[in-house]
Amino acid sequence: MGSMTCLVTGGAGYIGAHIVASLQDHGYRSVAVDNMSSGIAARIPGVPLLQADISAEASIEAMAHFMREHQVTAVIHTAALKSVPESVADPLSYYRVNIGGTINLLEAMKLAGVTNFVFSSTAAVYGMAKGEVTEDSPTLPINPYGESKLACEDLLRSLNEVGQVRAASLRYFNVAGTATDALADNFATNLIPQVLRRIVDGQSPKVFGTDYETKDGSCERDYIHVADLANAHILALKAIVNAGSDWAFDVFNVGTGTAYSVIEVVERAIAASGASVELEVDARRPGDPARIVANPAKIHSVLGWHHSHDLDDMVKSAWSGMKALNAN
Repeated sequence: MGSMTCLVTGGAGYIGAHIVASLQDHGYRSVAVDNMSSGIAARIPGVPLLQADISAEASIEAMAHFMREHQVTAVIHTAALKSVPESVADPLSYYRVNIGGTINLLEAMKLAGVTNFVFSSTAAVYGMAKGEVTEDSPTLPINPYGESKLACEDLLRSLNEVGQVRAASLRYFNVAGTATDALADNFATNLIPQVLRRIVDGQSPKVFGTDYETKDGSCERDYIHVADLANAHILALKAIVNAGSDWAFDVFNVGTGTAYSVIEVVERAIAASGASVELEVDARRPGDPARIVANPAKIHSVLGWHHSHDLDDMVKSAWSGMKALNAN
């Protein structure tokens, strides 16, 4: 296993850089592809980096060459557009980047003879699912973001069946926290950095809707620490490599199985920051399910993965990272 070299797409991004760090902890070499739209090269010092837009056709040959040059044996694919409202406003871009980019990457892998593949998917494939979600729950995405990820899963399943790739898909719930200040999330699209960003800017954090049928009326979600998420990718990759040609395409929820309400998260974020701000209640947003939480039984039993960080770890590390970003 020691001779494995893994290409991480989006490797200079928030999640990608944590995966690179986790690969190194497990003794693997890594290289990265990133278009640097939200990537920061300083997150992955010493890691060979190809700057390329995976959705551009010219990138196919460039990525294949890069994989051959670095003797890549596996790919972890995180590069994607990932804002739900943006996907609703601009479906073309989401299909072009998320589906087209994945196709280009798979073409490049074929040229370079690489077959092991771990795909970053999303709980958005479950759409308006209610309550606890298993991998067998219906996949009925309600926005182009979720649709684009599900289409990639379908493609990977088809390629796996004919032996062209050996792939697993990880369906993330809400990712938060940071392993180190240097790897912090610098794009406030997720709830916890959004809340902290508002606190830093002296504004009140917002809660959208407090009239849901939940314990305190706000939406309930499953939050996963980014370092635990990164570790899940490595365990998936190991399982694929160990199974070899016997590997059948599989999907895994990556969450903790614990639901936290938005009000709880916001209150803990305010407490971590020490700021004296009050939360502000706003109207519901369209398309927000009241409660969605992962059932992580499958990833526990098949991959032996368990989370080791809780919500306090996520909030405190995210606040520390946010302060460090603002100090620079």
